[in-house]
Amino acid sequence: MSEEPENQQEEKTSTNSIVDMMLGGGKSGTLDSESLIKETQKRVWSSLKKGYEYDYSVDESDTFLRKHVAQKLHMLVMFVDLVGSTDMALLLPPEKLGIIISSFSQEMRSVIRHHGGYVLKYVGDAVIGYFIAEESPLVVSDSAVNCARTMIDVIERGINPILSEYDYPELRVKIGMDFGENVIVRYGSDQVRSHVDILGPAVSIAAKITALAKPNQILVGEDIYEKLHPSLKSLFEQVEWKDNRWTYQDKKTGKTYRVYAMHT
Repeated sequence: MSEEPENQQEEKTSTNSIVDMMLGGGKSGTLDSESLIKETQKRVWSSLKKGYEYDYSVDESDTFLRKHVAQKLHMLVMFVDLVGSTDMALLLPPEKLGIIISSFSQEMRSVIRHHGGYVLKYVGDAVIGYFIAEESPLVVSDSAVNCARTMIDVIERGINPILSEYDYPELRVKIGMDFGENVIVRYGSDQVRSHVDILGPAVSIAAKITALAKPNQILVGEDIYEKLHPSLKSLFEQVEWKDNRWTYQDKKTGKTYRVYAMHT
């Protein structure tokens, strides 16, 4: 039997890699979901039992953003908002609350990095992440959605069973995402120390739809939905809100910007 030409083999390998990313999410060589959950349980258990401290070293995000100050980049922005943290603040001692919030935020960071994204910042009980989509917006959109699915899985099967052993309340999250062109800005002249951030409609929309999400619900803007692989797109349905809770207009079409929810 004749061998395939080398260029055809390379093309097939590349295509298979892309399909694997779209269906499975994550970067090649990273942990599978079960291993990710087991490592999460070890860290959370150690944090609650022994005061395990997470690595808060400078994130790769800061380095990346500083290299691209004053540039416009296509990104997918993700908000992950912890539900019920106010009630936990009333029920738990401050040191225990701090451990839970810290564990939650760092485990969400781990999942984001596992799927090729960056953490922009932590805001109270929320984690804001982003995925660069300049070269492969379709693949990145699939990876981000798979990232959100993994987050909920890690919380439900990784974090919550450990918390329940200590009679702590279980965690739930609201996740909202949108896609668009964002500007990287630096607040100050110091290239190393001045705060850097991203600005753009995707940030605002992701924040707004996250606020409207139900616990453990994933919401995406239509600019993400339209880029998804059919196997993932079939998991979503358009959200119809009443009482004009969502009135954002798409500047290109003049119509209401559609939002889609993943089936629960």
